[in-house]
Amino acid sequence: MSQESRTHKLRKRRHARVRGKVAGTAERPRLAVFRSNRHIVAQVIDDVAGHTIAAASTVESTLRTSATGNIAAASEVGRLVAERAKDRGVTTVVFDRGASRYHGRVAALADAAREAGLEF
Repeated sequence: MSQESRTHKLRKRRHARVRGKVAGTAERPRLAVFRSNRHIVAQVIDDVAGHTIAAASTVESTLRTSATGNIAAASEVGRLVAERAKDRGVTTVVFDRGASRYHGRVAALADAAREAGLEF
């Protein structure tokens, strides 16, 4: 087995483990975070209804003016998704880090969302 396929397999296991424990409802939707090497995406998702309530990403034109793959950009995405969720009436969420560790950009996004008013 090549190293790349082993890494991919372990990542899928971590993601499945997190998703087995975390589910979003209408009262408490899921704040899902996807992190790539260049960008970070956050979505507030109601899993029961199957739709996204609010989202923010470094791919958006307003956030692409500066670097998109650093902690400052992740913090800005966290603040923005929290504001958009609060505009839709969401105040409490459950945090879904995906297959990423709660460290660096993921933790910065979560901290900024908390500071902007989301509870989790």
